[in-house]
Amino acid sequence: MLIGLAWRYYPATPLAAIACQPACAQADLQGHNLAGTHLSRVNLTMANLNRANLSDANLLMSSLPEAQLRDADLRRADLSNAVLDRADLRYARLGNATLRSAALREADLRDADLTAADLRAANLSYAQLERAILVDAALINTDLSYANLRRAMLQGANLRGAVLRHADLRGADLTGADLTGADLIGARLPPEFYQYDTGP
Repeated sequence: MLIGLAWRYYPATPLAAIACQPACAQADLQGHNLAGTHLSRVNLTMANLNRANLSDANLLMSSLPEAQLRDADLRRADLSNAVLDRADLRYARLGNATLRSAALREADLRDADLTAADLRAANLSYAQLERAILVDAALINTDLSYANLRRAMLQGANLRGAVLRHADLRGADLTGADLTGADLIGARLPPEFYQYDTGP
């Protein structure tokens, strides 16, 4: 069964992955192995998922505002349309994760690895992305207004149509990034910006 807005096939009636499902607000799941589990639409508000293994997990449309996901493994996880506002994702591994249309307002993603992550149409306004790795990430139409992207690695990232109003990109590496149609009003750009090939 293909769930709307998801980009993978999931069982129509998956088994519960954790005992508290679907109401897991403030649950302590630190260090748990939840790889490949189905947690779509689960309420994990303010849950402790530090160092949890959520690789390949289905978190479609889940609620994770203010959740603790520091150093969590979210590689290849599907977080499409999930709510992660003000979540702590420092040092999290999100390589090849899907975060289409996810809400990450004011989320802390400092030092997180988002290599080749799909963040199309996600809301990362006011997010902390200092030193984040966004190499080859898809950031098409992503809202990065007022985001802190200082020293972020954005080599080869697709930022077509992205909103970067008042974002801080000082020290960021934009080598090979595509900024065609991006809104850069008020953005603080690295001195090397005009040397980059940022699209036609």
